[in-house]
Amino acid sequence: MNEERPDKKTSGAARRKRRKAAQRHAPGTSPGTITVSASAQRPVIEAIAFGPGEYAKHQGLSPEAAHALVGTHPVVWINVTGLGDAKIIEQVGDLFRLHRLALEDAVHTHQRPKIEEYPDRLFIVFRAPEPPERGAAPAPEPGQVGTEQIAMFLGPGFVLTFQEGHADCFEPVRVRARGGKGRMRNQGPDYLAYALLDAATDAFFPVLDSMRDRIDAIEQDIHAHAPKDAIARIYEIRHDLANLRRAIWPLRDVLNALVRDPSTLIGPEARVFLRDCYDHTAQLMDLVEGCRDSTSGLMDLHLGMASARMNEVMKVLTVIATLFMPLTFIVGVYGMNFDRASPLNMPELGWSYGYLFALGLCAISTLILFIYFRRKGWLGGR
Repeated sequence: MNEERPDKKTSGAARRKRRKAAQRHAPGTSPGTITVSASAQRPVIEAIAFGPGEYAKHQGLSPEAAHALVGTHPVVWINVTGLGDAKIIEQVGDLFRLHRLALEDAVHTHQRPKIEEYPDRLFIVFRAPEPPERGAAPAPEPGQVGTEQIAMFLGPGFVLTFQEGHADCFEPVRVRARGGKGRMRNQGPDYLAYALLDAATDAFFPVLDSMRDRIDAIEQDIHAHAPKDAIARIYEIRHDLANLRRAIWPLRDVLNALVRDPSTLIGPEARVFLRDCYDHTAQLMDLVEGCRDSTSGLMDLHLGMASARMNEVMKVLTVIATLFMPLTFIVGVYGMNFDRASPLNMPELGWSYGYLFALGLCAISTLILFIYFRRKGWLGGR
């Protein structure tokens, strides 16, 4: 059964619109300038506060109300979804004492995953895979894989995150905090920061599994009938893999820095879990490189099979042309108009069996060549 693909023009236009919204400052703009796109989603602030035996969820908060929650519980997670209001973003930055350069990077979503340390603040930028467009298949089609920037500030007693609003891979973390099972309620904000990084990292595994399935599907199609769009589909997957690689490769460096570099905001127990998250990024990079190698092999396979099919066509045409060579020669000889006054000028033309002789000569020469080609295996024989 053929599956209907989502409209790539629509999904591609939406992603180009978001990339345009994430464009950089004009040259010469003062550092720390907070500018937002008119098409960006208006910020919505929600918070989760918890500790051993306690849990509270708050939605629709103002920046002041969100800041007032810090210290009321052992761990407070404030999540800002949407970056479309510079005033609200600046208020949040002022209340939580965020550096203007870090706040600028949080709003401008073209950043490379990185980590920066400020007094009593740890600023981490990473990316998470975007969900499929509405109406698309759950598994992303080639050409539809995108990533979204997430900015996270880790401070004493709180974690503050900024999201564009298109993707949210943090629901498993919310469920663990709400359920009260496991370590979440008994750990500090450094463990919450690890849990968010781990959720974003693990969200890449289903995307890569889906891409491996699509690579296998293209390989089967190439073996079956060599579709004309095979090369285009392979290049789409390579483009998607490049996007994923740009998100995962620097994330591995970020996690390595969190594990290696000393920080008063990251405890020894959280470093152990961050080391496990680092291992996940290493596995993801292995998957990405494996998929890249597979697409290179698919390209070689497609070109090789196309060349083999072309050779088969050329062989058939060459055999046909060779079979007609003796016929052309015989017909050309007897088509010469010599004067028959001389007995040496084609005496068989006056022979009553001359026509049958010429036809038999053509048939015998063709049959000899056919048998020869057959024995050579050029016509499918052994």
